[in-house]
Amino acid sequence: MSSTEAPADAAAFCADLVRSHDFPRYAATLFMPAAERRALLALYAFNVEIIRVRDQVSQPLPGEIRLQWWTDMLAGQAHGSAEGNPVAAELLRAIHDFELPVEPLSLLVDEHQFDLYNDPMPTMAALEGYLDATCSALFTLVARIVAPPSAAIEHLARHAGLAQGIVLVVANLPRDAARRQLFLPRQILDSHGCRMEDVFAGKQTPSLRTVLDELCNEARQHLATASSLLAELPPSVRSVFLPLSQARADLKRLSRADRNPFTPAPSSRLRTLWTLWRASRSREFTK
Repeated sequence: MSSTEAPADAAAFCADLVRSHDFPRYAATLFMPAAERRALLALYAFNVEIIRVRDQVSQPLPGEIRLQWWTDMLAGQAHGSAEGNPVAAELLRAIHDFELPVEPLSLLVDEHQFDLYNDPMPTMAALEGYLDATCSALFTLVARIVAPPSAAIEHLARHAGLAQGIVLVVANLPRDAARRQLFLPRQILDSHGCRMEDVFAGKQTPSLRTVLDELCNEARQHLATASSLLAELPPSVRSVFLPLSQARADLKRLSRADRNPFTPAPSSRLRTLWTLWRASRSREFTK
């Protein structure tokens, strides 16, 4: 079976996977044409599979092995039939049909090796590098589904990914702290006198609030830049950046002064759909 002959049930599998584990991105694809939507879901399902590796293993080594399988698959060296994996089959189809570059996909896999260990994120520059190779790269790749690559799109994708990624870091703090994983840059914690052990213990401290406020301000600046760059692109390209509207809504919620940063508070699916639908009809994405 060639990569262009991935069965329909593989596409359905990817759609279900993204809907279950990354609903905001799934919902955003509902506003895309069917042919492009299938490829977008393949990329998002691949991203879900890579992110979930940490949750599926109890030790780093099995995680490394799982990530290596994806690296080998992208290099054409997968052990066994890659097409036997529905996500891999759909990803290969999208790569073939839309001439997607393999290197950023491999780099995304490599970057997520960081997730397998409990080493703290050292600096803001390190976090930006991580998000650039993951969230920003994903925006760049999905944009290639609807338009040829360009410097303008890559510039927008970088800021969009940094904004979205920083928001996710703040939103995922309850989960990460519970497993003693730190994506908050150690450099920023130290600069505000915030102790890692206090974060892992779930202690609400003024210093942690200052750290989170600084990160939220960073995300806000990247969102503002992305919004200004969005206006320079045709609406057909802007549509793949619809997830930014959810990031903006999440940032507003996460920035509330009375919010407990260690209490998970995900947006409901209905609210997510409403946020994306309203954004899809706004001047930001249509004019």
